[in-house]
Formats: sequence, C-alpha cells, structure tokens
Amino acid sequence: MELLRVVFRHYRWPFVGVMLLSLLSAALGIGVIAFINHYLIVTGAQALGASAATTLLPFIGLVVLLLAVTLGSQLALTALGHHFVYRLRGRLVKRILDTDLERLEQLGSAHLLASLSSDIRNVTIAFVRLPELVQGIVITLASIGYLFWLSPPLLLVTAVWIVVTMLVGWWLVSKVYHHIHITRTTDDRLYRDYETLINGRKELALNRDRARHLIDEVYDADARTYRDHIIRADTYHLSAGNWTNIMMLGAIGVVFFLANAVGWANTAVAATFSLTLLFLRSPLIQAVGATPTLITAQVSFDKLRELELAPYEASFDLVEHHGEWQTLELRDVAYRYPAKGAHEGFGVGPITFRLVRGEQVYLIGGNGSGKSTLAKLLTGLYRPHDGEILIDGEPVTPAEWQRYRQRFSAVHTDFHQFDRLMGPGGAEADPALLEDWLQVLDLAKKLRLEAGQVVDTDLSQGQRKRLALLMALVEERQILLLDEWAADQDPQFRRAFYRELMPRFRELGITVFAISHDDHYFAHADRLLEMRDGQLRELTGEERKLASLDAVARIDEA
Repeated sequence: MELLRVVFRHYRWPFVGVMLLSLLSAALGIGVIAFINHYLIVTGAQALGASAATTLLPFIGLVVLLLAVTLGSQLALTALGHHFVYRLRGRLVKRILDTDLERLEQLGSAHLLASLSSDIRNVTIAFVRLPELVQGIVITLASIGYLFWLSPPLLLVTAVWIVVTMLVGWWLVSKVYHHIHITRTTDDRLYRDYETLINGRKELALNRDRARHLIDEVYDADARTYRDHIIRADTYHLSAGNWTNIMMLGAIGVVFFLANAVGWANTAVAATFSLTLLFLRSPLIQAVGATPTLITAQVSFDKLRELELAPYEASFDLVEHHGEWQTLELRDVAYRYPAKGAHEGFGVGPITFRLVRGEQVYLIGGNGSGKSTLAKLLTGLYRPHDGEILIDGEPVTPAEWQRYRQRFSAVHTDFHQFDRLMGPGGAEADPALLEDWLQVLDLAKKLRLEAGQVVDTDLSQGQRKRLALLMALVEERQILLLDEWAADQDPQFRRAFYRELMPRFRELGITVFAISHDDHYFAHADRLLEMRDGQLRELTGEERKLASLDAVARIDEA
C-alpha cells in the first residue's frame, strides 16, 4: 500500500522498531505453541508427573511475556500511526493555505471539507486497525515456518488450502474496495448537499417546493447511493471474514484426516498442527477484518493526492517591511477561466494598467464584466495566464508571489469574519491606531475586545463590514482593496465613508482600489475605470462626467 510506503519513508526507524517487536511477538506465540507441543502433548501427562509445577511456571511466564510484547508492539504501531496522521493533517492544512485561489475554487469547499474530515478520519481509523494486519501477516509467516519444521507434507496441503482461502478472501476484499471508492466519491456530493442545506436555510424555509426538491431528488439520491454501496461493501467484508473463519476450521479437519486416515503424521503432530491453525485463525480473521478499513484509508489517501495542492513548505515567507514603492503595473495581463463542457471559459484581458502610490482609483462595471477577476489579479490571488505584474518596473517572479500578496489588505464582498485583530507582522494592533479607527467607524460601543479578540460578533451586515475594514486598516498594509464595501452601509455612514474616511486614507498614504457604483461620490476618485466584457478602460472627460451622473445607465448601455 502507498500509505505504508509513505509511513516508512517518514518514520523509517520507528517503523523498523515496531516490525521487530511484531516479529518478537510472533516468535513468542510460536514459542508458546512449541512449549505446549513438547511439554504437554509429546511428553504426556504421566511423564510430566511431579515436574508439573516447575513446567507450569515457565509456561505462565512465557504467556505473560507474549501478552506484554504483543500489546507493546500494537501500542507502538498505533502511536506511530497517530503521529503520522497528525503530521499529515498539518501538512494538508498548510498546503491548502499555500495553494492558489484558482485551484481551491475548482475543488470547491465541499471537496476540501470532505478531505479534511472524512479522509483524515479514515486514515486515523486505519492506523488503529493497522496492528491487526501487521500482526496477522507476521504471525502467519512465523507459523508457516514452524509447521514446515513439524511436517513438510502436511504443510504443503495446508498451505494450498490457506492460499485458496486467501485468494477467495482477497477477491471478496477487492469488491469491498470498489464499493468503498464509490461511497467516498458520493461523500463529496453529500457534503455539497449539506452546504446547500446550511447556507440556503433561509431560502429553503421560504420555498418549500425547493426544500422538497433538495431532500427528495438531490439529497435522497446521493444518500441512497451511499447506503446501497456501503451495504454491498459490508456484505463482501462479512463474507470474507466468515469464509476465512470457516475455511481455517476446515483446515483442521483436513490435517487430522491426512494424519489418521492417510498416515502422514502421528496424532501428536496433528494435534500441534491443529493448535497452530487455531492460533493462526484469530490473527487471519483480524487481518481480513482490518483490510476494508485500510482500503478505505487508501481510497482517502488517493483522494488527498488527487487534490493537487501546492507542495508543502514549512515556512510562511513572511515580510516585515516591503519598503518604498511608487508604481504597480499590470502589463498585458490576461486570464481565462477553465472551459465547462462545450462552453469556453470567460476571459479577462489583455489588461495594461498602472497604479500610482497614494492614488484612489474607483472601478465600475456590470455583473460578469470581470471586476472581481481584475481585483483578484491585482492582489495576486489569481496568477495571470499571460503578461506580468511589475513593482517600480521590476517583474514579480513566481518565487515572490506570496510576498507580493502581502502588500494588500482587502474586504471582498464574500469576506470571512475573523475575530482577532492583528497588526503588522502578526503582532497586536497599535492601541492608539485601533482606538482611533474604532471611533471613526462607530464601533467603539458595538465591540467588546479582550486581548485583541472580538468577543461578540453578533453584528448587522453593515457593522460586520466595518469590522472587516477595521481589521484591514490595523494591519497597516500599503494597498487597500474594497469590493462594493459601502453597499451595505446606511446612507449616513456611506456619505461619511466617501467624504471623511477616504480623505483620511489619502492623508495616511494608503493606496485605495475600490469597486463601487456610488456615482454621487465619483468626484472623490483620482481615476475612474470601467470593466466591460473583460476589458479595462479609463473614463475621462465627458465619459467620466456622464458616469458620475448615472453609473447605472452607463452599465445598462453595455
């Protein structure tokens, strides 16, 4: 299994140590059987006689030692597995953070949540069951060696019997893999259904027809698919376990038949053979029982690999200070979304645009014109497919991409509400600056802060946007991007934003790039840009004057 190879690569010597413990456990198990064979079967009760007490004590000691070593090897392997899962989860989270937004949007939040929850959980459960598989394999090999020493002819027949048993068992297990793979794919669809149920709860409460369609025709179809295939997987799994159990009991009957009826061995050897097979039966059944769990983990591990996330890097490539700059330029930048079926993906560009430090630039455009895509290109959330981005004439290289993004603070329309205020470098926000912006944004009486953390985030949408802006401002970044920030503000605060806050940004030297359709306030912008059908142009003269009078009418002309 690829999963085991990865564990061995990252934890080679601990893994070797665990394997040695498993070998010792198997050797002690065979030692117990050999002890019983020599002192209790071959010697016989009469010969044992007065030495029974001296024989019993070493036997009890051997059994206790077997218990300790077996338990120790299983605990060691389980602990090793949990360390691996801890490392796997941490690396996965960091890789998601380092992966470009474009790839994350392609995967979707449902797929990522399924990987972070179901897939990691499946790998964790697998390592709990992994000792059973390892013990089963090791004990089986050790038992085969001991049986060969007892009687090669009996072993040959028994081995053929066990091989046939295992081949049929593995065929049944392969069916388990097929159905487990389908259930894991269905997991992604179920997570999307859960997202729809949670995020669309208000609309579903108002529209019961839509709610019925979601439950009866979407969710139920996915749930039934999951149910049907998990039942089939369990059916094959139980069949494999019962097949192995019964066939191992049958092997004991075959051994006694060959010993007594055919004369291949005496009764003592047959009894030892049977005892060994009984000893072997439990580890084999456990190994078969653990296999579906390990198969599920392998499917989950494959799913994690298929995410195609950014390579793991331990560092965050932090920037303490970017230094002075004067111009930020997009030169012939173009971007195109992936095609969907026969439909070509929407494209933006080529765009050539220069942002001068300290400017306040407004952008207008209709829905689907490419405004948000341009904002993501500007901030580095999307990487251009063509063209380049330059700072003071120097191109931003792929190695500098993470550092380039750290020039920006942003409040997007679909922003996430964090609850911790952070200043430059992740330190606490400047107290004086924080208090000043709390007053300006009219949040001083609305927020309760404890050590830089917002305790109560039960706010209106407009207040939540003010809090998001507050968090962006105390970061003290060089460029502020605002996507329809004032859309959810009341008329009074909207006016205060354009007439009081924007001039304050200018005084502080904050460069502002704002997507806005508040045409009454376009006069406050240094430049007015327009996106139309993926192309960017600057509005000047009469065009800017008309747009400032009625931006909606201009968009309708598009």
